[in-house]
Amino acid sequence: MIRTAPIIRVEAADPGDEAARALLDALSRTLEALTGASGRASFDPDDVRGAGACFLLAHGPEGEALGCGGYRPLEPGVAEIKRMYAVPGSRGVGAALLVALERRARSDGYETVRLETRRVNSRAVAFYERSGYVRIAAYGRYIGRSDAACFGKSLQDG
Repeated sequence: MIRTAPIIRVEAADPGDEAARALLDALSRTLEALTGASGRASFDPDDVRGAGACFLLAHGPEGEALGCGGYRPLEPGVAEIKRMYAVPGSRGVGAALLVALERRARSDGYETVRLETRRVNSRAVAFYERSGYVRIAAYGRYIGRSDAACFGKSLQDG
């Protein structure tokens, strides 16, 4: 039997849309259970609405919302990826979202992307490492936080 990848459609959305809010709430619940904090304090929906920002939803073959993620300007040439989430069991959704975010960031003129996840979130850490992200020094609000794992990736290489 030949297995084919599911059809995943990734498109721009507003983080206030109903489907986006449901995914962001699911992410917050997941993070709360895993880390003790929902992550809501480090995300302002307006950050991914303005110029140089982006918010995406991933939809499955039946149109169901399966994942979300966005980026915001961090400093000149650098975007920060925020609120990446894929519904558990939705194979390929996280990778499709991350690739789409990187492409959009590159087209918006960014040279590098950064992100933070919690060290205890071993699935996310492994996902970003598999996706070509490398550990970097803590930045911004994560400086001095021993629970933070910060990553970066050059968008110059393709």
